[in-house]
Amino acid sequence: MKAYPVFFDLTQRPCVVIGGGAVAERKVAGLVEAGAVVTIISPDLTLSLQQQVQVGVVRYVARPYQSGDLIGFFLAFTTTGNALVNATMFADGRAAGVLVNSADDPARCDFFLPAVIRRGELAIAVSTGGTSPALARVMREELQSMVGEDYTLLVEIAAAMRRVVRSGSRVVTGEQWTTALKEPTFRQYVRAGQRDAAVARFRTVLGIEEK
Repeated sequence: MKAYPVFFDLTQRPCVVIGGGAVAERKVAGLVEAGAVVTIISPDLTLSLQQQVQVGVVRYVARPYQSGDLIGFFLAFTTTGNALVNATMFADGRAAGVLVNSADDPARCDFFLPAVIRRGELAIAVSTGGTSPALARVMREELQSMVGEDYTLLVEIAAAMRRVVRSGSRVVTGEQWTTALKEPTFRQYVRAGQRDAAVARFRTVLGIEEK
């Protein structure tokens, strides 16, 4: 299956996690970080999830999954490891128009969760289509050594300069952007954390006067 890569904006989107164990913890953590409104349905919870429920970070329904529980949600995750629950949820999701991810059960997944490297607003996702999460993690570790923390500053400068260009009348081509972003002296300043020097060099390469 050829998966279509996409990044969802989950801000205030209702998402549900079925199960309350260690795998559920990881799913919940990612959803909360993305700004989703998270509900957990499970007879029991880990201590960490209990604490999040107590402080109101997530909502909790204390019982096993039931057909109909997915209605109204955008994304659903099952982490129980129970094949029957996975199959029931996947069918319910298709009927309700809700996208379902079943942990360690790629045949019952509408989408897969990639291994992700984050550098500020830059996100690099690695996926094997659910066939080998371990390989995706290994690839992420290898890429992390190539994409250093300086990329956070690189993204910030690129975004700021894009706003400057769009607010003015100057037209900058894609080729010019590429040349500027690859320019050796600019990248050297970025790696050294010299923001002002980097911005000045970037402006020079693009031919943008500072007002």
